[in-house]
Amino acid sequence: MERPIGVIDSGIGGLTVLRQIVEDLPNEEYIYIADSKNAPYGPKSKEEIKHLVFRLADYLLQHNVKMIVVACNTATAGAIYDLRKKYSIPIVGLEPAIKPAALNTKTKNIGVLATEGTFRGNHFINTSNKYKDYVKIHMQVAKGLVELAEAGIFDGKQVDDLIEKYVKPLVELNIDYLVLGCTHYPLFYDSIKKFTGDNIKIIDSAKPVAIRVKDLLMTNHILSPEIFKTKIQFISTKEVDNLMLSVKKIFNIEQISCVVEKVEI
Repeated sequence: MERPIGVIDSGIGGLTVLRQIVEDLPNEEYIYIADSKNAPYGPKSKEEIKHLVFRLADYLLQHNVKMIVVACNTATAGAIYDLRKKYSIPIVGLEPAIKPAALNTKTKNIGVLATEGTFRGNHFINTSNKYKDYVKIHMQVAKGLVELAEAGIFDGKQVDDLIEKYVKPLVELNIDYLVLGCTHYPLFYDSIKKFTGDNIKIIDSAKPVAIRVKDLLMTNHILSPEIFKTKIQFISTKEVDNLMLSVKKIFNIEQISCVVEKVEI
């Protein structure tokens, strides 16, 4: 029996990352944990985030995962270094896609939507510092979007009003790339696109993470050799209704074998 890949997020946002990983690696088994009971992570202290993430990682290790993907920018910023010190299995984290935006911008202005926790993290600070002499990086904390996503609200006036509030000022700063620095934000892609138009490219970190996952599976000789239907166990620390709604929105559940359940962690 193949060992699964564990995927952690503060809630449902990491499903956008898992979708890309599954697309690239359909023969693997996965356990996805949405810590919706404690979402959002963005306003929490680094110590709080570390405590929550270690608790999720311990749960996954009890279920014999061969790799952990921290599919949350804030959790990566707050806990990734300590996770790698404690655990010996491969651990993949996220960081906002500053590099491709900085390397490809023509206007020399890029926008980043993220949480407070992501902007405070070393990943964001170190990457931004590499390019700040050449590119203006305009940061915007997008409060309230994670809560809407966790409530299963992905469109409508409430969403559009918040998106306009955060995105319109960035557009006025002549950005040509908008980096979505939280895995929840791609769930609002259609609304964001209304305000960016066709001249601004919207990017996130899902594809680079999927590439890194495959690379580590291959180099550690733990890539699944078998071909079978993708198996995903979706877990929530809260009631599962919104998680199930999001799974149906993001995945073709006819093509995967899945279980959705609530657990106490």
